[in-house]
Amino acid sequence: MAEERTTHTNFLNPALVNLLRQGGYILYVRHGEATVGEDQPNYVLSDCATQRNLSAQGKQQATLYGQKVRNLQIPFQTPVIASPFCRTRETAELAFGAGNVQVDPFWTKVYKLSGQVNAEERESTLSGLTSILEKNPPEGMNKVIIAHSFPPGIGLGEIPFLGTVIIKPKGQGNGYDIVDLVSFNEILGL
Repeated sequence: MAEERTTHTNFLNPALVNLLRQGGYILYVRHGEATVGEDQPNYVLSDCATQRNLSAQGKQQATLYGQKVRNLQIPFQTPVIASPFCRTRETAELAFGAGNVQVDPFWTKVYKLSGQVNAEERESTLSGLTSILEKNPPEGMNKVIIAHSFPPGIGLGEIPFLGTVIIKPKGQGNGYDIVDLVSFNEILGL
């Protein structure tokens, strides 16, 4: 796995957009701004009242994100994958349409990396992550995953709200490259 991330200034690199238009990448996206409520120690995934949820700005960001991906003509496979948390599901639904989202419970393990997990759980989660990120999407398409940030130095690292880690899978068992980390403002061209 390569950890090469480039930094842009307020715009999405046109060469990167052209690569994404050809497909073959994974867009790992952190959910929109979530500042409403808090994750209770015994949160229930089906009960948004027990979780931190999208703010009004986070909802607007999610909608704008989806519009920008479509405006840039970046092809993505459906369903889009989302963590079961309300904030990730809602981000995915606002960006890509409620009927185009599939919840995957694996991504709760990524969320738990920020808490108290033992070394075995951490390694198991990171191994599962690698396995997912090595798989090539269908020809001409990109895979979108909407989930959570990681602790510093673990997995894909810290990701800002609606930041996108662009990943190039190398095929099962061959790892993946991190191509870039693009901020929400870069996506929008602000």
